[in-house]
Amino acid sequence: MQMKKRIKIVVILVSLVALSYGVFKFVTNINPNPKHFVGEKLDSLHGVYVFYNGGIGNVEGRNLAADGYNLGLRYQCVEFVKRYYYQHFNHKMPDTYGNAKDFFDTNVLDGKLNTKRDLIQFTNPSITQPQIGDLLIMAGNGGNPYGHVAIISEVNSSSIEIIQQNPGPYADSRATFSLSKNNITFLIESDRILGWLRMK
Repeated sequence: MQMKKRIKIVVILVSLVALSYGVFKFVTNINPNPKHFVGEKLDSLHGVYVFYNGGIGNVEGRNLAADGYNLGLRYQCVEFVKRYYYQHFNHKMPDTYGNAKDFFDTNVLDGKLNTKRDLIQFTNPSITQPQIGDLLIMAGNGGNPYGHVAIISEVNSSSIEIIQQNPGPYADSRATFSLSKNNITFLIESDRILGWLRMK
């Protein structure tokens, strides 16, 4: 009798987890914001556009450049930063796949080459100040295990601004973070920011 009760509890718990996951997937794939439509141009940096994606889990197919280079899943954050580096810097990454957080290689030291992306990697904090055009990488969190990437669009002595695609259906395409300098290191003040990448 006790065994049947335990099995019933396990079945109920598994069912609740499955239902919660299904609801999460549904909610993150729809467009809850009637002010914008998926694929709408929202912003740009150096002539490279940010498009609206609706729910953060929405995917509109894979975007390939004319030469077949994989830019990523259309309207996701990764697709914007790869398209920016391709169009603005004429840069192709050797590893064209991976989630946002995977752009940061924990085995690469500050100021050394990230060979998967063919970009110089800086840790947060770093002895090198971030600059406009750097690719900023954020770790995942409870609501988004894949992380997030953006492009630094402005830098001053106390803050940086980023431009981003797919931050959420109600979030802005621009966000600002505090920047501090402690002796010889620069720190972007957010626990999620792993570091930034830059052209060689």
